[in-house]
Order: sequence, then structure tokens, then C-alpha cells
Amino acid sequence: MSAQPDTAVEVDGLSKNYGPVAALSSVSFSIESGQYFVLLGPSGGGKTTLLRLIGGFIRPSRGRVLLHGRDVGDEPPNRRPTSMVFQSYALFPHMSVERNVAYGLKLRKMAAPEIGRRVARMLELVGLAGYEARMPHELSGGQQQRVQLARSLVLESDILLLDEPLASLDAKLRKDMCLELKHIQEKVGITFIHVTHNQEEAMTIADRIAIIADGRLVEEGTARDVYERPRRRFTAEFIGDNNLLHGTVSAIAAEPGGRVKVDLGYAEVAVDATVAEGTDVAAGDAVSLSVRSELVELVAPGGAEDGARQTVPATYLEEVYLGLTTSHLVRLPDGSEVAVRRISEGGDAAPPAPGQEVRIGWKTPSARLHVE
Repeated sequence: MSAQPDTAVEVDGLSKNYGPVAALSSVSFSIESGQYFVLLGPSGGGKTTLLRLIGGFIRPSRGRVLLHGRDVGDEPPNRRPTSMVFQSYALFPHMSVERNVAYGLKLRKMAAPEIGRRVARMLELVGLAGYEARMPHELSGGQQQRVQLARSLVLESDILLLDEPLASLDAKLRKDMCLELKHIQEKVGITFIHVTHNQEEAMTIADRIAIIADGRLVEEGTARDVYERPRRRFTAEFIGDNNLLHGTVSAIAAEPGGRVKVDLGYAEVAVDATVAEGTDVAAGDAVSLSVRSELVELVAPGGAEDGARQTVPATYLEEVYLGLTTSHLVRLPDGSEVAVRRISEGGDAAPPAPGQEVRIGWKTPSARLHVE
């Protein structure tokens, strides 16, 4: 595997074991220079381990890390073109904002006038101009995180590593900081690698997302790819609000552009073959279908079956009002529950009564087929 000139990071077969425990197993991907790249997945899945391997804070058991085409396996963190923003603010409590940001430059024995220019420029960039003399305890959580970001950016590394940088912020501030981080990354133009378990955070900032779980790379793509076209069942469960239906392949169309038929036990539904492209299935295989909740609807009684829509029987359970959206929960004949999500509108028609028999449906291309 060779690095291309515009590749900032290349991870090649990277593994990390702690005794018999595999924290990371043969992960490979590459990141283009100037991308905002997000490592997304559940806690304990290996994201931070991967980030620390890229930064040189731990050594791999197997595999390579190449930064701008150079194998950095034997280089410590201070010799790599990376800097790190940690989950905790990690500011020196006895130092002012200005001294915190300047600390790394002083360790490099940079001239004082240049330090002053760089620090002022970075504080302006992160929106803290005028806060130079403040102490960390005089700042809000979001301001402290900005100081840590400025302290890393001022080193002018090519690659910035961010380990759950927004985890300790409240929901409103996290949303605001997401947008600020993206805007700052676009201004400085360097590569950001950001670890998070929060899918909304990832969708807001990422140019590309890698799903990491159980120490493995599940799949990688743009935010739109992993949300609208998940290839793996894990991704469908983890990203967005997907409904999963389980069944068995009953038939596979021979002609190109045909459909895969899936027997759910209480109904037979079809999936476009183009949706299932690259999925190797045969009649009798156990599979799952994923359909996002906003693409499912309650079907009017007596609705025509025309092949463009798949419908199944269900029992209505309840309506859950969530402000912007309203979810209608139904139970399928196999006991699993499905959510039908809609934008809330004033004057909505009354929902079915709990326990009422209904049908739900979705446009055939809206379903994705998963074999894992």
C-alpha cells in the first residue's frame, strides 16, 4: 500500500493488543490532506486507541502509520507532525490564557516577539481575543476548550488529533462548538482527526466518517453515505433512527436490476437489487432489512399494492411527541417494534387507537439489505 502525494495519514493493517485483549484489529484507511475526518463509534470500540497510535502515544502490535508518506513507527509524539486536543481541558490552572497558549512555543525556545504574534493570532481565530489575562477558573467550559484548541493550533502542526473534545459540554454548547470547529478547520486548512461517540456531532463536522467498533473498521464514507446508504447492519443500527426487520431470502431475481425477495415470516417484501449491490446472498440466507424511520409511513386502509411500495401488517402502540418530530410506534407480528417518524404539524389527524390493526409501508428503494 503506497501513499499518494495528497495523503496526510495512512493507516495500514494497524493492530494493538493488550495481552490477550485485541483493542484494535487490522485497521486500514487513508485520510486526504485538509479533511475533517471523524472516528465514530461506541465507547470502548477502539477509537481513542487508534488516535493515540496515530499520535505516537502508544506503539502498535502490528501494522504501520504513515504521515505524509513517511513511516513514523519509531518516532515519538514530539517528532510527528501532529498535536493533540484531549477530552479534559488539561490547562495549567496557575497560568493565564496567554501563557497556556504560549507554553508549547516556549518549550521550542521560540523568540518572544514571534510567540506573541502567534498567540494573538490564535486567540483571535478561536474567538478569545481580549481574554489573554484571564485564568482558567474564570472561563466557561466552552472557553476552556477553545484555549486548549488554540494551544494545539499555535504549534502549526499539519495534523490535529481531537479526542472527544466536546464530551464535557452541554448539548447546546456542543452544537455551537461543532460549527466553530468546522469553521476553524476550514480557515487553517489542516487535517483534523476527531474522535466521538456522538453521531450528530460527527454528521455536523465530518468530511468523511469511519465507523469503529469492537476494534475494527466497520465502514467508511461521507456523512450522507453512512446515514442514507449504510452497507453494514451495525452502521444502520448505530447511525440515525433505523428500523430493522429480520427474515430469510426467498428468491433472487436473475435479471439485472431485479429484486431480492425476503420472507419476514408474516409478509414477503422486496429489496431492489441495486440496493443490495455487492451483497452476496443466496436463497435461504438469514438477512436483515433497514429502513429509516422517516421513510416509513402508516398506510391508509385499502391502499393499493403496486410494487413500488412494500407494506406489512402491524399493531399500533402509541404516539410520542418529540417537538420537531412525532414518532408513531407499532408492533410487528414477530413482536419487534418499528418507529414511524414525521415532522410535527399543527392540526395533525388523530392517530390510530392503541391496539388497532394497521399497516406500515415504505418505497421499495428505501430499504437496505444486510447479511451480517
